[in-house]
Amino acid sequence: MANTGSSQNVSQLFQAAQQEGDLSAQSAAILLAPDMGLQIQAGLGAQIDDVQASEVFLVALMPDDSGSIASANNEQTVRDGHNLVIEALRDSKQGDGIRAHCRYLNGKVLYAFGSLDAAVKMDGRNYRADQGTPLYDQTVVLLGTVLAEAKAFEDAGVPARTATLIITDGADLHSRRKAKDVKAIVDDMLRKEMHIVAAMGIDDGGGTDFRRVFRDMGIRDEWILTPGNSASEIRRAFSVFSRSAVRASQSAGSFSQTAAGGFGAP
Repeated sequence: MANTGSSQNVSQLFQAAQQEGDLSAQSAAILLAPDMGLQIQAGLGAQIDDVQASEVFLVALMPDDSGSIASANNEQTVRDGHNLVIEALRDSKQGDGIRAHCRYLNGKVLYAFGSLDAAVKMDGRNYRADQGTPLYDQTVVLLGTVLAEAKAFEDAGVPARTATLIITDGADLHSRRKAKDVKAIVDDMLRKEMHIVAAMGIDDGGGTDFRRVFRDMGIRDEWILTPGNSASEIRRAFSVFSRSAVRASQSAGSFSQTAAGGFGAP
């Protein structure tokens, strides 16, 4: 498949995934909704045929850009965390076969899926935390993008494994979707054993139970990080994810074992 850049192709990818048993009827209905195609399309890579690799590892990041991040003086820490992950992936043995995508929690696409060389560093010009927390809505879009990109590669004969990190310092606000909608998609992804879905809940000082929030979204305990609100704890959590992503990118033969082990996998 040469180009994933059309909403029609996005629909075809999800319809095919449902027919092949990789998407439940519930997930397909969510991802095929009229408002989803263009949002997902914005994060897809342009030319699958341009990738010269026998397999690919897709990494998707969704940094929180809600106002509470700025209120806690954590904007630069989140920027640094994203940049740390990308640098770790670039330095890994599998760097040439890794494709990355970054979409902020409020929907802005920093860069669509592409090579690590094309990944844009977060800085004060392209990232400002001054919006809301549509956690469920945008997680659905992000996971739909991951699924569509992976399916496009698979249809081109290139096996794809994925790792996704969702970052928030608050529970959902402003979403039309529900946690159960996210869970339906996560359940389908995890059943295929080619995907890792991880989440980071940064302490908001208000007692939000992030493990409950993420469990309700279908994310497994072993892939949940709950750092405090200090810069050192948040950076440490990003480091934990970066090490896990690098390890997963190098474990094609034992990916399911790595995925099952979570952040504590050897």
